[in-house]
Amino acid sequence: MTTPRSDTAPSLPEAHERLGHIVVRLPALLPVLHRHQLDYCCGGNIPLAEACTKQGLDLEALLAEFEVSLAGSAAPTEVWADRPLAELTRHIVARFHEAHRAQLPVLLEMAEKVERVHADKPSAPHGLAEFLAGWIPELAQHMEKEEAVLFPMIERGHGKQAGPPIQTMEREHADHGENLQRLRGIAHDFVPPAEACTTWRALYAGLESFEREIMEHVHLENHVLFPMALKGAPAQAPEEV
Repeated sequence: MTTPRSDTAPSLPEAHERLGHIVVRLPALLPVLHRHQLDYCCGGNIPLAEACTKQGLDLEALLAEFEVSLAGSAAPTEVWADRPLAELTRHIVARFHEAHRAQLPVLLEMAEKVERVHADKPSAPHGLAEFLAGWIPELAQHMEKEEAVLFPMIERGHGKQAGPPIQTMEREHADHGENLQRLRGIAHDFVPPAEACTTWRALYAGLESFEREIMEHVHLENHVLFPMALKGAPAQAPEEV
């Protein structure tokens, strides 16, 4: 299916526009928001100006960066707000759930190795392996509940009745957001020290990639899938009904 495109240039975000809405409207700006550690998933209801103040960012400079990013974005970006809900749930499972399941055990193994080999270094991410070992089953259980209960409910066209499970998932998403903050703290903002070995550097690169992907994942659910489902958006394309 071809992603709908507009022939007119998109307008830049405004100071009062919420971060989650910005990413829904202008997904090409997602890398910029992530680079500046602006929380567009769990903190997606915060206005852009307020988020900049919290991060110590200059709003005008960020808007200029947005403009450059949009001008240089030649490749189409996926827009999900007008797509059938079942297509989005399948995308979330294939693109994010399966990726998390494959990526996290590898990151845990790398963390265990780095902590074991570099246990005597103050700069090592002490406690990282224990933290990941505790979070991985929580995230796995969360994804299983979505795949077994919530997503089938939405795909059958019962999104308007999915308020209770959606509220549960949103609370768990908030927990994931707190865990991401803890992860950054333990892993020193994913900046490897000068003495870091190859595995250590690869671990931090992998953790930063995981952070970006889980934020995109939560954003798609909190700000696109869930609101659309509760509004009764079509679950299937007309030819699939």
